[in-house]
This record gives sequence, structure tokens and C-alpha cells, in this order.
Amino acid sequence: MSEFVALMQSGFMQRALLAAFFTGLAVPAVGTYLVQRRMSLMGDGLGHVAVTGVAIGLVTSTAPTWTAVVAAVLGAIAIELIRERGLSGGDVALALLFYGGLAGGIFVANLGGESTSSLNQYLFGSIVSITPSDVLVTMVMGVVLVILCVGLAPQLFAVAHDHEFAKVAGLNVRFYNLLVAVLAAVSVTVAMRTVGLLLVSALMVIPVAAAQQVTSSFRRTLAMSMGVGMTAAVGGLLLAAAASYRADVAPGASIVLVSLVIFLVAWPVGALMRRRTRRLLPFTDDAPSGQAASTHHVHVHGAHCGHEAVPHGDHVDYLHDGHRHAPHGEHYDEH
Repeated sequence: MSEFVALMQSGFMQRALLAAFFTGLAVPAVGTYLVQRRMSLMGDGLGHVAVTGVAIGLVTSTAPTWTAVVAAVLGAIAIELIRERGLSGGDVALALLFYGGLAGGIFVANLGGESTSSLNQYLFGSIVSITPSDVLVTMVMGVVLVILCVGLAPQLFAVAHDHEFAKVAGLNVRFYNLLVAVLAAVSVTVAMRTVGLLLVSALMVIPVAAAQQVTSSFRRTLAMSMGVGMTAAVGGLLLAAAASYRADVAPGASIVLVSLVIFLVAWPVGALMRRRTRRLLPFTDDAPSGQAASTHHVHVHGAHCGHEAVPHGDHVDYLHDGHRHAPHGEHYDEH
């Protein structure tokens, strides 16, 4: 226990916790819009493109973070323009990024005399070796991402949900589509040292999927996905730190696994919440009744029959055998 406390008090662990906090908060915020646009795998594609940027940075002795940002942003703009102009489907454009980006990174690294092992800390994450300057960049980028994702939520949601409606509403759809793509590229590089380029898409998507299980509105999903991402990032890092005394556990992998555990918990909870809502929600007056007379219903419903009563207009329905039964003369109407 004393060793763990000493580890928490060390400078590199405190830097790692700060980076994990801001990464977990910012990356799912961007991922919410990608999930809404049905482009959940865009993070993977941009992560592969960022590999080329990292390799260029290593070969030229430039900060790999900034070369990765440039490469990912250019890749994001390219895929958005390809998708918008209909030159290729979105999935095909992502595949081009997948293979071209990874192959380009390995080629550049080998061409410059760098071994592929030098890319590992960026491919799989190396949060415990993050430098103070890296932490500062992560914090600044994370804050900017959160401000834009939350501040421009109405516009970004409108464009992601229904771009035709957004056009009619007078929004610049191309600008906001490009903005989301650029935000995704920046978030990839923010998470590069935390979970690694190969796992960044998991931190973008899984917290959003978990939040969707227990929320019913976009704003709640956005807020909860950020909370889940932050919890998973910090919790996964602490889990890796606690397990490091027995084995060399990669923080990126533990962060993703914690995200999956949260999703597995949220899934049945959300299913129960939706089921309960459907059972308790009365029919609206203008909704189709779907009534059918039941002449073989022998059970007599009443105040003490044990079946749940649901107010419905000027009468009461009783939940029984998967239906709502409404007393009507000598028979029951089944909804």
C-alpha cells in the first residue's frame, strides 16, 4: 500500500493522471458527434494517418505531436471532401486512410533509419513517460475541444443529425462537417500518448455507447459520455498502476477495458429503465389505441387484483399478460 501511495505522489504519475483526465473528458465529446453521424470508425482511420505524422516527426527530429496533428487534420479534411463530393463511400475513404496511413508511417520510419519499435509508444500509448510539455499540450487541446463541442452543440448536432434540415435552417453545413473532422483529428493526437493510436477509437465510441444506454437526449448523452470517458481514463490508469507490481500492464489497454466494463453495466440498466418507462407511460390521447375486444378474459381487474394500474384518459388500464386491459362493459379492451 505504501508503494502505491508513493507512486501516486511521484511526478510522472501526477502528470499521467492530468493527461488521462483531460483526454477522457475531451475525446468522447468529439466521439458523440461521430457516433451521431454513423462514422464511429473515423478515429481509427485518423489514428492510422497520424502514424505517418509521428514517423515524420521522429525522422526529422521534430515534435511528433505536432506533425501528427498536421497529418491527422489533412487526412480528416481529405476524407470529408471525398465523402461530400461522392467520389467514394465513407467506408471506402476510411479504408484508404487505414491502410495508407499505417503503411506510410512504417515506410517513412524505415526510410529515415528508425525502427518500428520507436513507434510503439504512440501506437499503444505511453502515458507514464509523458513529459510536462506533453501534458500542457494535452490540457490545452482538451479544453479547446470541450469548449467547442459543448459551445457549438446545437449547430454540430443539427448538422450531424439531419444535414438537409441544417441547410434549410441556414447553417453552413460544409464548415461544420469540416470542423467535426478537424476536431476528431485533434482528439486523436490528444489521446495518442494516453491510449495509443490503435485504441483511440475505443475511447471515442465506447463511452458514448455506454451513455446512450441510460440517456434519452443528446445533451445528456454528451455530458454522460464525457463523464464515462473521464472515469474510464483515470480508473484505467489507476488499475494499471495497481497491477504494475505484478505485471507490466499497458495503461491504454486497461482504460479501454474499464470503458467496456462500464458499458456492460450500463446496458442492462438501460434496458430495465426503458422497459419500466414503456410500462408506466400512458397512451397519449392522439395515439392510435390499437384496441381489440377480449371475450375470453376471465380475470376480473380491480383495485386489489395485483396488476399495475396505468392512468389512460378517463379510465384506467391494467397491465396483464403483456397487454393493457381496459374494463369496457362486460369485456376488456386489449391494447
